[in-house]
Amino acid sequence: MKRIYKITLLVGITILVSSCHNNSAPNYQYFPNMYESVGYEPYAEAKVFKGGKEGQLPVEGTINRGFEPYEYENSTAGYELAKANLKSPLTEADRNSGKGKELFEIYCISCHGAAGNGKGKLVEREKFLGVPSYKDRVITEGSIFHVETYGLNAMGSHANQLSAHERWLVADYVLKLKSQL
Repeated sequence: MKRIYKITLLVGITILVSSCHNNSAPNYQYFPNMYESVGYEPYAEAKVFKGGKEGQLPVEGTINRGFEPYEYENSTAGYELAKANLKSPLTEADRNSGKGKELFEIYCISCHGAAGNGKGKLVEREKFLGVPSYKDRVITEGSIFHVETYGLNAMGSHANQLSAHERWLVADYVLKLKSQL
């Protein structure tokens, strides 16, 4: 008889303990503010922050992740310096990869043409006029990279579409086209 009481008591305690457990709401949280952080509105007023607003400007000198600083300024003097001094960091394997040609065909061929003669589809349809041929220009890999980075005249910057490495690949391909003209 005592054995039946012990088994009944054990089953009763098991049922009691398991009935208190709820998977959707855990009982305890260690450091609950790590799980339920305070949500701040970017333009709300707050006395804790400098200037009394939540949204703060980045610290001076901060650069975006992945951003590579370019030391030449967007001016004629910067263009001339880049033309004279800037050299490609590409290896021989990169230069022969064919990626430069692919990128040129995506971003440049519509204006500059497949041969680099300035006779792309947009020029033929008179959407843009005065696109120069590469053979008429004194260009270096540094000047091409500079123009791809900042743009020149009607050509806009391609720095948002192409990484620095990709711009160097295109510059190398442009020089190959120039040598074939």
